[in-house]
Amino acid sequence: MNNLACVLRIQGKYEEAEQMHRQTLELKEALLGRKHPDTFDSMNNLVGVLQSQGKYEEAEILHRKKLQLSKEVLGKEHPDTLTSMNNFAYILDSQGKYDEAEQMHWQTLKLREAVLGKEHPETLTGMNNLAYVFDSQGKYEKAEQIHRQTLVLRETVLGQEHPDTLTSMNNLACVLDSQGKYEEAEIMHREELQLSKEVLGKEHPDTLTSMNNLAYVLDSQGKYDEAEQMHWQTLKLREAVLGREHPSTFTSMNNLACVLRSRGKHEEAKRIFQ
Repeated sequence: MNNLACVLRIQGKYEEAEQMHRQTLELKEALLGRKHPDTFDSMNNLVGVLQSQGKYEEAEILHRKKLQLSKEVLGKEHPDTLTSMNNFAYILDSQGKYDEAEQMHWQTLKLREAVLGKEHPETLTGMNNLAYVFDSQGKYEKAEQIHRQTLVLRETVLGQEHPDTLTSMNNLACVLDSQGKYEEAEIMHREELQLSKEVLGKEHPDTLTSMNNLAYVLDSQGKYDEAEQMHWQTLKLREAVLGREHPSTFTSMNNLACVLRSRGKHEEAKRIFQ
């Protein structure tokens, strides 16, 4: 059941994945107990799929419980505990709790470097997430520096087509965009989007995020025709894949409305939210 739920999540079928993860967690708690490592895995997987759907408050509550149990049972330096710390910091960041998120990302990164090594994939995930929280706070130069380091390491360790490498490409492109480095950002977004379509598929949520980000940087450069077209495509796909009420769908609605207003299409922009 757990493996099938993970496959469903990879495919972007979050509601089905959530239902199956909840069933798996209930069974493991009943059969193995709350402090069994396999139960921890199920708690972590459920947190992940909740987060993918934008259910951050529920994800945070469950993850605080899971992290505390992991420290008690496995120890503070156990790789699984470090994964929990990393994931929890990411949830805090998603809710705008940046100070706490940054502190926990630093702790996790230092522990992972010591326990796993500087080139371990999970250490690279820690680097990526620390850069992300810097970006969220407007510390763009720090974020860019760490994103570039992470991308080089991920291309070397994991390969250019690995999903984690694509994430680093997208994140670096976004922080370049935030600094007004639009041409370099556009080139990287286009390259990453093409790879995402080939590796993950055209309807995968991460591919849709890449489409949204490319459309945004096109809009920033005044390339309104192409930006509008891509925002429309992204919105239709997000409505179909994620649902109309998903936070990412709202983002697409807002971004499309903004580019329409930039072109004087005010009535069309209003109709998007009706």
